[in-house]
Amino acid sequence: MKTLVSLTLAASALIFTACDDNSGASDDASASSSSTSAASGGKVALSTGIPPELIEGTPQPIKVPNLEQAPTSAPVLMVPEGTTLLSAGKPITASDDFPIIGELEYITDGDKEAGEGYFVEIMDGVQWVQIDLEAPADLAAIWIWHYHSQARAYHDVIVQVSNDPEFATGVTTLFNNDYDNSAEQGKGSDKPYVDSRYGKLIDAKGTNAQYVRLYSNGNTANDMNHYIEVEVYGQ
Repeated sequence: MKTLVSLTLAASALIFTACDDNSGASDDASASSSSTSAASGGKVALSTGIPPELIEGTPQPIKVPNLEQAPTSAPVLMVPEGTTLLSAGKPITASDDFPIIGELEYITDGDKEAGEGYFVEIMDGVQWVQIDLEAPADLAAIWIWHYHSQARAYHDVIVQVSNDPEFATGVTTLFNNDYDNSAEQGKGSDKPYVDSRYGKLIDAKGTNAQYVRLYSNGNTANDMNHYIEVEVYGQ
């Protein structure tokens, strides 16, 4: 009888211990999961609709030093959870009030296709376009499509943000590939790049701003400045 009782108690102890061990393992897994989530900082990969490829015209030589070649896939940037597209349908102004082709509204209309009827062309020389987000926001990224139906690189691409619509104060430069300061916004160290359907994705690093201004100074195919779409993301 004593042997039977001893065996029963031993079995119960083993079951109790096993339950305790499983509970501890579950807690450890939960803690590990929470730790991993915290380590990621609540970030997600930014994604957008990539337009189809459409290459037209005779290729032009791209003679630009330190050139970054066109990507073969969409760029990846991790942004805070809750990041949304802020620029859709927002007002656009420009240094050239009367585009040669298209309308300034094309820049925030959501259409990124190549070809006629999808891009705006403004005059030659150093020109800028500006997006008014209509309220200050913490910006996560700016995604730019200049012109992608022909491989070309745009000169003096500069992206600045500010809460001042005149960009006289509080200006932050997020991207600048003007290596010789020909746009008179300061010399930049970013690489010139070949435009493609994947666009150019720029990290805005949480900068607080209401206005986004983008400069260019012609391109390797001609002297004009073009935009298909600009997307501004933030919270």
